Amino acid sequence: MSGRNSRRQFITQSFKGLCLLGMGSYPMHRLSSEKGLQQEPSEDELFVREARYYKKLEELKAQCELCPRKCIVADLERGYCGVRENRQGTYYTLVYSRPCAIHMDPIEKKPLFHYLPGTTAFSLATAGCNIECKFCQNWNISQFRPEEVQSWYAPPQEIVNLAKKYKCPTIAYTYTEPVIFYEYMYDIAQAARKEKIGSVMITNGYIMEQPMVELCKQLTAVKVDLKAFTEKFYRESCSGELKPVLDILVTLKKLGIWLEIVVLIVPTLNDSPEEIDQMTRWIGENLGRDVPVHFTRYHPTYKIKNIPPTPIKTLERSRDIALKNGLHYVYVGNVPNHPAENTYCASCKKVVIKRVGYRIVEVNINEGKCKFCQNPIPGVWKDPLA
Repeated sequence: MSGRNSRRQFITQSFKGLCLLGMGSYPMHRLSSEKGLQQEPSEDELFVREARYYKKLEELKAQCELCPRKCIVADLERGYCGVRENRQGTYYTLVYSRPCAIHMDPIEKKPLFHYLPGTTAFSLATAGCNIECKFCQNWNISQFRPEEVQSWYAPPQEIVNLAKKYKCPTIAYTYTEPVIFYEYMYDIAQAARKEKIGSVMITNGYIMEQPMVELCKQLTAVKVDLKAFTEKFYRESCSGELKPVLDILVTLKKLGIWLEIVVLIVPTLNDSPEEIDQMTRWIGENLGRDVPVHFTRYHPTYKIKNIPPTPIKTLERSRDIALKNGLHYVYVGNVPNHPAENTYCASCKKVVIKRVGYRIVEVNINEGKCKFCQNPIPGVWKDPLA
């Protein structure tokens, strides 16, 4: 949205955008007060806040300390993510209260299979990302700057109010990379917790330890996209690094927050049996055998369009390797009606959650245990903030 837009245009676009999403009317910034019409707020007043994690350097430079890139940013320049800007030595986020995508999704779409199954997550994102996956399905918002996509003004409490209005027990930070709108996510999650609404972060895990630890005090679950198990893949296909993501996974395990992992299998790039074997062995040894792992099907998009969709047999082979290595809950994703989208008891092997796409059609879990053999099924089965 251009700063040249009038306030009337801004409100009109916001209202139309949310109506298109089927959300109905939306509480907008107040136009007037008892003293009469107020001055139009600037984009800075609406969307700009000082960043939480950075340090000031000489010559008006700033170094971001939010993600492992640790961008050193000169005055009037932005970091790699495109949503954080140095202004005379002070580092700012430009996407506070500035979502570009708002939807209500089944929690299974995240995917989170062991977290309040059958419930709805109020989902949102801002523009930007701190890596660039060549197969990103949301590249048209993740790889753009905030001024290049249509956004709406939605401060934290209004997001919480909407989640309450539409009876969503959870708010999900998703679609792009929530790390880059950290301040906004943190404040929403903090306000949501006070209203007994949970918060789940759908992330690439490319974040420094301290910000993640602090954020987890407000979250109720995290799903990490583990892109591959080689630095080569991260470097060439994602412009990122593997080791910081593995470190964060270990941190999340230590914190005890509910965690699930998704691995998008891209043929010829991260699908070798050897890599899947090493990955799943590492997961079992470092995160435990009860962490759900989803192997999901890739489809050509963005910058990788010359590789066909992942063969279903490749996904099944990956699952078999993971099960052989002792992981208890392994899924095949993006393949509707596949038997491996169901949850099976690790003890008696019976179906404890039956899924058809994103719909839950059968649940055989009582008080967190298998209805058939009483074996504990790890997960978040009741409101974590009740």
